[in-house]
Amino acid sequence: MSDLLNDFTLEFEKPVRALEKQIEELQEAERKSEIDISKEIKALQKKVNSLIKEIYSNLTPWERVQLSRHPKRPHCVEYIKNLFTDFHEVAGDRFFANDQAIIGGFGYLGDQKVCVIGIEKGRKTKEKVIHNFGMPRPEGYRKALRLMKLAARFDIPVITLVDTPGAYPGIGAEERGQSSAIAENLAEMFDIETPIISLVIGEGGSGGALGIAIADKVLMMEYSIYSVISPESCASILWADPKKAEVAANSLDIGPHKALELQVIDGIVSESSGGAHKDPEATYEMVKKSLEKEVKSLLKLSTKKLLENRFQKFRKIGNHTIALEGESDLQVFQ
Repeated sequence: MSDLLNDFTLEFEKPVRALEKQIEELQEAERKSEIDISKEIKALQKKVNSLIKEIYSNLTPWERVQLSRHPKRPHCVEYIKNLFTDFHEVAGDRFFANDQAIIGGFGYLGDQKVCVIGIEKGRKTKEKVIHNFGMPRPEGYRKALRLMKLAARFDIPVITLVDTPGAYPGIGAEERGQSSAIAENLAEMFDIETPIISLVIGEGGSGGALGIAIADKVLMMEYSIYSVISPESCASILWADPKKAEVAANSLDIGPHKALELQVIDGIVSESSGGAHKDPEATYEMVKKSLEKEVKSLLKLSTKKLLENRFQKFRKIGNHTIALEGESDLQVFQ
């Protein structure tokens, strides 16, 4: 990563970064002078750990949004490289083109053969352009569905990695059937006869995310977000001002704990202290264990039970039980 990227610090991270720089300076001084100041370093590190715990346990929804978009946060390609072995990419939708916003292929999670489909944003400017800033086009969703059907044919579990602000809204994408491509994925994924696990690693934006997230188990990283709309788009619609994104984010409450409470997701995967970008290796290990556990559990189910559970999981989202005035019985509205 460039020096500029390495120096990037969010506003709420600055107190922690200031202490970390002090520790780095003390460590450098200790090396040069050979004077033992390990006690001072340990005391500062303890203070850093305490400060991180305090800050990250009290993040506002908007701060979570910023953290989910952190430029140093691990991306799809890095998860694939560090979690899966012998990965071979498959390209193209057999209709129009190969959308590089969605990367898909086959590899191994431990000893288990899996199909991996992920949305990649890109990091440097050139990469962002190639991957269309993580906004898939119709051909990307069709490629993803092609891979899922291929995986089902050979009884290979599917793992999807979600990180997108939303599907690409450009004219070309609309002309090639963006909405119908997403809708087809939503319908078809309910009938994919193999386990599907979806993990939101950064942003889970609207139908762009849902297009590869109809899964038996939907998980979110600890500092990721999952929402029906991005804060900027929400602010543009409600107040005609995308600068009010912070207000929108705080109102939407788009963090994983709220999503878990509403049963939109099934679990939260822990990140390293201070976020995945602080210690990617530790985060990869936690993610790998979570995915292996879910794959092993889902493979025990019959196909019939798997599909029934998947359907019921999404069918019950949004159910509300209320008592109507003058009625003794509770009624469920969907």
